[in-house]
Amino acid sequence: MAATIRDIKNMTGLSLATISKYLNGGNLLPENREKIEEAIRTLHYEVNEMARGLVTSQSKTIGVVVFDISNVFTGTVLQYLGEYLREEGYAAMICDSQNDPVLEEQNVRFLLGKKVDGMIVMPVAQDPGFLEPVLRNHIPVVLMDRPLKDSRLDCVKVNNREAAYDAVKLLADYGHRRIALISADTVITGQERLEGCLQLLKDRKIRVPRSYMKVGDHSIGHGYRSMQELLKLKERPTAVFLGNFEIILGAVMALNESPYQCPEDLSLIGFDDLIISNLSKPKLVLAVQPLRKMAEEAVRLLLKRIDQNRNGTDKEDGQYEHEILVLPAKIAEGKSIARCG
Repeated sequence: MAATIRDIKNMTGLSLATISKYLNGGNLLPENREKIEEAIRTLHYEVNEMARGLVTSQSKTIGVVVFDISNVFTGTVLQYLGEYLREEGYAAMICDSQNDPVLEEQNVRFLLGKKVDGMIVMPVAQDPGFLEPVLRNHIPVVLMDRPLKDSRLDCVKVNNREAAYDAVKLLADYGHRRIALISADTVITGQERLEGCLQLLKDRKIRVPRSYMKVGDHSIGHGYRSMQELLKLKERPTAVFLGNFEIILGAVMALNESPYQCPEDLSLIGFDDLIISNLSKPKLVLAVQPLRKMAEEAVRLLLKRIDQNRNGTDKEDGQYEHEILVLPAKIAEGKSIARCG
């Protein structure tokens, strides 16, 4: 039979009120705390977190909604989020939206029913409407990687436009003017990166033929097909910007199947360093997102909001003054760019 709080009372000689105060996170005399902890270890007492939650109005659980759990970016971020949440005494309840906004809305309602203390969301949708039930219930939400249009929600992201601008600038600085783009415009991160690329090309007065603009989704297939098409052009580009990890994988696969070599025949620069830089030859030049830092800041900001929510502070018309934290992506050195001209 499982040990009960009365077993701890009998072993320690302390009152039920004192033991309950300990179990609910209250302050005790050091000697009483030691007695209770020793009894818990000896009796193998298991804390009933559900019952504790009813008393404290805390589940110690954070809902995490991701756009696609099979995505390498997502998996890496989830690993870091789990580490930081565990350090703070929280568990993560993860829901996969499978790039489906309808499923995403269902996931949010599911987590709301599970009484999570807060949510970290990497959204599929671009409109914040699916989060209205959460906000009505005053559950703190932090967006990660992808902000939502016209929302007053906290968000942790990277400087996509500036990083993409700097990546294409590096190609231009190496003398390249026939620069192609394999990117995406289906989500806001891709849109921002594409905007950064086009701004640099405009600033340098570099014309981009329509055949050099390969804009689709963030997928291996898009990267693969686009690179194949570029390599078949009569006037091939001398350099290509690759918009994310999946696009890089597909593009490198297509290049490896061709008679052309990087960087002798084609220079490459990509966005996202998720294993690929250590597997490709030559090593790719990449814009690297600080994924661990993003996860750390998302957890920090969410727990700050949970604490403010509990204390009833820092609210404006029922909502927090939102914070957009933009972290810098940095260009990592590699050998995939050759001088041109």
